[in-house]
Amino acid sequence: MDDAELQAIRQARMAELQRQQPSGNGTTGGRPGGSGDSAARQPSEDDARAEMIAQILTPAARERLSRIRIVRQQKAKGVEDLLIQMARTGQIRSRVDEDELISLLEQISKQESREHETKIVYQTRRFVDDDSDDEFDI
Repeated sequence: MDDAELQAIRQARMAELQRQQPSGNGTTGGRPGGSGDSAARQPSEDDARAEMIAQILTPAARERLSRIRIVRQQKAKGVEDLLIQMARTGQIRSRVDEDELISLLEQISKQESREHETKIVYQTRRFVDDDSDDEFDI
């Protein structure tokens, strides 16, 4: 395949993912106690968040993150939060490409595996048997 065909396929896939994304997010419908103001504010916050992510990530990285969102919504949201925080604090100098996103995901998974690592510690006790000395005193 040449670059034009590949680019067309990527654009079609991105358009398909973007059409599916709003239906999968689950807006405030069904949440108890929400006022009309918070219901109106939620989509604007989501739009602002999506716009920031679009500015931070390259299209390939955004596509990868959207595929992660399909499988693990909480992990994708956590990565987005981390990227936004890094951008606000000035830790990101240029747009994050797919390789940098993969590196970031690997760091996050290593950190999570360290937090959930289980260790088994065996403690042996010395057992002193005083009766064994009596056997040799025949």
